[in-house]
Amino acid sequence: MSTDLARWQFATTSIYHFLFVPVTIGLAFLVALLETAWYRKNDDAYRRLARFFGTLLLINVAIGVVTGLVQEFEFGMNWSVYSRYVGNVFGGPLAMEGLLAFFLESTFLGIWIFGWNRLSKRLHLACIWVVAGATMLSAAFIMAANSWMQHPVGYTMGPNHQPQLNDVWALFNNPVFLWGYTHVVLASLVTGSLVMLAVSAWHLRRKSHVEAFRRTAVISLVVLLPTIILAMFVGSELGVVEGKYQPMKIAAAEALWTTCDSHCPFSAFQIGGGKNDHTPTQILPIPGLLSILATNHLDGKVEGINQLQAQYTKEYGPGTYIPSVFIQYWSMRVMAYLAALLGLLGLWGAWAIRRHSLDRSKWFLRVATWAVAAVFLMNTAGWLLTESGRQPWIVQGLLKTANAASPSVTTTDIWISLSVFLFLYLTLGAADLFLMIRYGRRDLGSEEEQGKPTSAGGRQDGPGPRPGAGPDAGPGAGPDEEADEDERLPALVY
Repeated sequence: MSTDLARWQFATTSIYHFLFVPVTIGLAFLVALLETAWYRKNDDAYRRLARFFGTLLLINVAIGVVTGLVQEFEFGMNWSVYSRYVGNVFGGPLAMEGLLAFFLESTFLGIWIFGWNRLSKRLHLACIWVVAGATMLSAAFIMAANSWMQHPVGYTMGPNHQPQLNDVWALFNNPVFLWGYTHVVLASLVTGSLVMLAVSAWHLRRKSHVEAFRRTAVISLVVLLPTIILAMFVGSELGVVEGKYQPMKIAAAEALWTTCDSHCPFSAFQIGGGKNDHTPTQILPIPGLLSILATNHLDGKVEGINQLQAQYTKEYGPGTYIPSVFIQYWSMRVMAYLAALLGLLGLWGAWAIRRHSLDRSKWFLRVATWAVAAVFLMNTAGWLLTESGRQPWIVQGLLKTANAASPSVTTTDIWISLSVFLFLYLTLGAADLFLMIRYGRRDLGSEEEQGKPTSAGGRQDGPGPRPGAGPDAGPGAGPDEEADEDERLPALVY
């Protein structure tokens, strides 16, 4: 019971944290593109757009950091057996992520926040590119650790039957890491693009700074279309890799109970196929597609759940080695089908750009505004497919989840902490949503409101009278009230 609750708690905190990670990676890259456009073209509209979307990035980073720190403590508190067992391997990439990647990201993000009008354009641009690179580097270290759990490599067994890392480069040459990390980065770019597209579409629908937000809509679509196509291709290749190292995950994702020797069909939908139903009714079976997805060959063989269960029982001893078939089957389809729909949205937007009607396409702008919700469902489904499919292993073939939890933590302890986390995370989620919507709907502002240096070298966002504020004006009066808020928020977040 306590192990199941510990799994629920870690799943809750991980999924919640993973809502923010792709936004951070994707938006950092897109903000860097906007500032690069300002640097190259010297068009101040790009500068204002970079600051506008940079504020959304900062809000997301603040919540993401808070939720990510919790997971570090969960390893030691709820999963102490696991932490002791894999610490010699798992600790390395986690330490590198904190000491190198997160250090770079937080330091240069702070410089970027407070460096407007203080650093040269070139140095300030370099800061945001370092931030964008550091977010991807951070994901690399985390994915290296996670991929080792999926397919352990580069280790030897120590005298206490604990794995010890003997080849750090093997972590980064792990096939699961190479394809999985690429998939995560591409999904993050898709996520950032859809966030920027949703905000841009909202403003275009209301004819707010049409010229400026048309640019960000175009940029987001230019990034979205190729990355969603590449993400689907890389995800397919990742499935082939997992079919080699984690065949049970693939079998469960298709609810395939009996081995298929060749030309295995993929069911678009099916009825049944769960734990107690070994003969599901397939709806719209697509001939040969499962063989292609699992092996890259039309005549590829796909092992069934029953055969793999018998094999693992013989290899590892008595036990159930079948993950939740329901979660595997439907999470795979939610992820794949939503990705296809987002690809169609990208094509629709590209067609509107080609016809020079992007800001006038009412239905496209409506759909684009709400489509951002789909990408978070897609990412969550992908996480469930990856992590739930590894069960009952916490480290594939080495340590079972049932043997990894802390023996001293009681069910009551976990119930209390889980309840507290749920309350706190719902509160943080509501705060994040409120701030993202509020600052996403903000007016873009003028050059003066953004704190552009004056001809005398002063700053409009510094102390002193604001444009339009007379001697009798009260606190916050004047047209740059939003600018003051823009200056306060990054400082508070950082």
